[in-house]
Amino acid sequence: MSLLHLVSWNVNGVRAIMKKGFVESVKAMAPDVICLQETKAGEDESSESLDVLKSHHVYVNSSKARKGYSGTAIISKAEPINVTYDIGLEKYDQEGRVITAEFINYFLVTVYTPNSGDGLARLDYRESWDSEFNHYLSWLKKRKPVIVCGDFNVAHQPIDLARPKENYNKSAGYTQREIDGFSRMLDAGFVDSFRHFYPKEVKYSYWSFVTSGREKNVGWRIDHFLVDHRIMPAAKDALIYNEYHGSDHCPVGLKIEL
Repeated sequence: MSLLHLVSWNVNGVRAIMKKGFVESVKAMAPDVICLQETKAGEDESSESLDVLKSHHVYVNSSKARKGYSGTAIISKAEPINVTYDIGLEKYDQEGRVITAEFINYFLVTVYTPNSGDGLARLDYRESWDSEFNHYLSWLKKRKPVIVCGDFNVAHQPIDLARPKENYNKSAGYTQREIDGFSRMLDAGFVDSFRHFYPKEVKYSYWSFVTSGREKNVGWRIDHFLVDHRIMPAAKDALIYNEYHGSDHCPVGLKIEL
């Protein structure tokens, strides 16, 4: 067993963040695996941008439906046993939102959950996504324990966003239907690692550029590490790295002995 340091970061454009100290930030955090969301680049473009991390194994999943949209990546020091992409349902597999890396003792899944959009126009799609993604995770869990990380686009509790009353059932990421979808993942056997270690701490992982949210600390905690309850005793700490900039999200982390 060894202490693993896993990091997840919605980079809001992998090519853009390369110009904002991304490599230096990764070196400073020194993760064993870093998972990225919202890479906003084709597979060749993502791979080319991430080629600076030459000592790592890089896996990318890009949107097939819209160029420069969505997208995920996993960058690992150790080579996984196997890597798969998407969840096996065409309706949900067009936007490069999921990568699963299999290691000896666990699966690591990174996800960029669909945003419900302006006016909650995509809330129905989002709700059905949550259901199907949960089924996918349950299928994986039959084989070995699962850690799932990424931008889930939901603040689960009032403590997880700066203005809960103003946003409840009005803003994407804080409707009861989205909250319930996240709750069902927890009910299926996952633990919100940060809230487990820090039940009362107010800390955010996303701030709107438009409203200068980071300067005012008017934010949301929507980036999560969910840990299979069977291996949660092996988790040592969960982190939110507010000190790292370059995106409208900051990195989040998990330290676990596996």
